[in-house]
Amino acid sequence: MLPAFADYESFRVWRSEPSAWLATAIDIARGHGCRCSAPQTFSTGTNLVVGLDDRLILKIFPPLLRAQFLSERGSLTQLAGRLHLPIPEIVAEGERDGWPYLIITRLAGTLGAEIWPSLPEEQKERLLRQIGETIAAVQRAPLGPLAQIEPRWGEFMRRQMQGCKARHTRLGLAPKFLAGLDDLLRDAAELIPMDSPAVILTGEYIPENFLLACRNDEWSVAGLFDFGDVRAGWRDYDLLGPSAFMAAGRPGRMRRLFEGFGYAPTDVTFTLKRRLMALMLLHHASDPVRHICIADWQEKADDLVQLQELIWPD
Repeated sequence: MLPAFADYESFRVWRSEPSAWLATAIDIARGHGCRCSAPQTFSTGTNLVVGLDDRLILKIFPPLLRAQFLSERGSLTQLAGRLHLPIPEIVAEGERDGWPYLIITRLAGTLGAEIWPSLPEEQKERLLRQIGETIAAVQRAPLGPLAQIEPRWGEFMRRQMQGCKARHTRLGLAPKFLAGLDDLLRDAAELIPMDSPAVILTGEYIPENFLLACRNDEWSVAGLFDFGDVRAGWRDYDLLGPSAFMAAGRPGRMRRLFEGFGYAPTDVTFTLKRRLMALMLLHHASDPVRHICIADWQEKADDLVQLQELIWPD
């Protein structure tokens, strides 16, 4: 029987020992007629994830993360057949002891995080353009029931603004950047559209969430997965993951990402960079100290204006 947890931390500790839950996962899989002779547990991620074989994956969500189940199921259903690259397909779903689960197809390819660091610069630029195109393709899909995900964009942004300074003080953002935060938040209230038409946002276009494949010595994006944090909101929000984790302040990389997304060089103005800087600090997983992949960036910028020029150079 799957237990109940009062908070995520106690669940996380329990999840780290697959022997506590793997037998239940196998029983769920067999209940749907799925073979599971050599199950593979995944230690990364948020929920219980088991590779049943080379074709299927089982994801089990604790009750306190039911919202992620609803987001994942709704996103996979809404995006099915609407993208130019594969995403998982839902094979079965159900609930065990109050824990919802999905059995989904397993995508082919190599995890982006394994390949990205070793790629030559021209291939990184090429992939960033493809990622920009993928973001734009997802955002062209109709929202459908995803429009009902709570909190709604305006409420989410206002909550993030209220807790922004406390969050980044706690996470160790340097005082020289904290000093400009109040001004940035005042600008953000005007720069970030709160009530404009929303699009599907995953919030996590990072190497851990896509697969790559190599053909004729060229790597391409071959699959996209993990839709547990999807929300509806302003489109620029999804540029933040690749900006922080992949572009490294390189002008060529950022130019290709923007091109794929649909922004011309003339669109990349001070105002857009200011909006992106605000959104980066308001992102649900924002932690610049640990996430910005530019070497010595805290020494290279004296304030948030210089930082935005460092992250999104011309």
